[in-house]
Amino acid sequence: MTAEPLPLAATGLFRAVMAAAGWRCQCTGLCGHGHTRTEGRCPRTHGGRVLLMAAPADLSTPERAAAVLPADGLRAWCSGCHAAARRTTLRPAPAAQDGLFDL
Repeated sequence: MTAEPLPLAATGLFRAVMAAAGWRCQCTGLCGHGHTRTEGRCPRTHGGRVLLMAAPADLSTPERAAAVLPADGLRAWCSGCHAAARRTTLRPAPAAQDGLFDL
């Protein structure tokens, strides 16, 4: 167990996710960084200036569904990796061409 800051609610769930992650961000490159210097995984750990969050492993999970996920559906994320991974994962598909330039 850690003496690091904990969320105000669902602390048991948070602890379960963090313990499974070793209190380290579980991003393996979805954020766009290869994390090549740290065995392919983000080096940020919970505490001090970095506070990890427990967020869905599947970043396309709607917020209402995410609120009731069990620990095995969540991952430890630092805010930087989570935001960048959501941007790249949830980027809208390019609009279809309307045939203007078809030959």
